[in-house]
Amino acid sequence: MTDALKRLSEEGVAIWLDDLSRKRITSGNLAELIDQQHVVGVTTNPSIFQKAISSGDGYEQQLADLAARKVTVDEAIRMITTADVRDAADILRPVYDATQGQDGRVSIEVDPRLAHNTTATIAEAKQLAWLVDRPNTLIKIPATKAGLPAITEVIGRGISVNVTLIFSLARYREVMDAYLAGLEKAKAAGLDLSKIHSVASFFVSRVDTEIDKRIDALGTDEAKAARGKAGLANARLAYQAYEEVFSSDRWAALDKAQANKQRPLWASTGVKDKAYKDTLYVDDLVAPNTVNTMPEATLEATDDHGQITGNTIAGTYEQSRAELDAVEKLGISYDDVVQLLEDEGVEKFAASWNDLLKSTEVELQRLAPSEG
Repeated sequence: MTDALKRLSEEGVAIWLDDLSRKRITSGNLAELIDQQHVVGVTTNPSIFQKAISSGDGYEQQLADLAARKVTVDEAIRMITTADVRDAADILRPVYDATQGQDGRVSIEVDPRLAHNTTATIAEAKQLAWLVDRPNTLIKIPATKAGLPAITEVIGRGISVNVTLIFSLARYREVMDAYLAGLEKAKAAGLDLSKIHSVASFFVSRVDTEIDKRIDALGTDEAKAARGKAGLANARLAYQAYEEVFSSDRWAALDKAQANKQRPLWASTGVKDKAYKDTLYVDDLVAPNTVNTMPEATLEATDDHGQITGNTIAGTYEQSRAELDAVEKLGISYDDVVQLLEDEGVEKFAASWNDLLKSTEVELQRLAPSEG
C-alpha cells in the first residue's frame, strides 16, 4: 500500500474508474473506492455495459419487469444503463458538490451506431441527459467528423460532455474548437457557463499497440528502439495543445464569463504489453487539471507500486515531437495509424453494443411471462 493515489490527486490528476456494474453499486464497492482510493468519477462505454449486463449479476429483476412490459430491446438497454448511471451519480454526488461540479461525474455514451450521424447524436445526447436526470452526468460523444458539430450543439444547450475516442493531435484541436464554439453559443443564449463541464478523452495505450505492431513487422534494431514511446509522446503533445488553446484570447473571453476549461482525460490507460510497467500510462502522464480514467487493475497497480514523482509532462514536448518524428522516419504513417484507431474504436463499441442487444434480447425472451 503506497500513497501513490493520494499523491496523484495532489498533483492535480483526478482519478476516475473506467468501469461500472450494478454489483459494484449495490455491494458498496464504488462507495469504498471513493472513500479509500481517491476515485472521484466513473466512465462507462458500450464494452463495459456489455460485460456487466451479460454477467447477469443484479439485473434479473429489472429484466423480468421489462420483459413483462414487452419493451423493445433498445428501450431495455437504455432503462438498464441509465439506472446504473443514475445510481452511480447519486453515490458520487457529494464529490460533485465538494468540487463545484468538476468531479463526481459519471459518463454515459450515445448509441455508438450513431457515430457518423450528427443529428441523431444530438437527439440521443439530449434524450440521455433527460433520462438520467442528474447534474453530474457527462454525455459521451465520439470525436468523429460527425461528432464535432454535435459537441458544439450539445454544449451550446448547456449539457456537459465527455468527448471520446480521440487519437490524433489534429482531431484534438478540432474537439477543443468545437467545445469553445459550444460555450460561445451557450453564452449567446444566456446560459450559466460555470455549470457546463467537459473532458476530452485522449486514448493512449491503443496508439502504442498499433505502432508497436508495425515496428515489430519491420524488425530492425532502429525500429525496435522506438517501441513503447509513441503513446506517451502523443498524449504529452496533446497536453501542449491544451495549454496553448486554454491560454488564448478566445479562451480569455470565455474565462471571464466563468467558463470551465475542458480537461484532457487520459483514456485507454491499461497497459496491453507485458514488456511495459503496468503503471506506465499513469506515472508518466502527471500534469495539473487532467483526468486519468483507469480500469480497476491499473488503479490497484498504481495504489500498490505507482511512482508519482511530480509533473511528468512539463519539459517533454521537444522529446515527444522527436519520438513521433522517429516513427514517421521508419515509414509508419501517424495519420494512417490514428485514422485506423478511430475507425476501429467506433467499430468495436458498435460491435459491443450489438452483442449487448443480442444477449439482452435472449434474456427478455427467457423471462417473458407466458401468455394468458
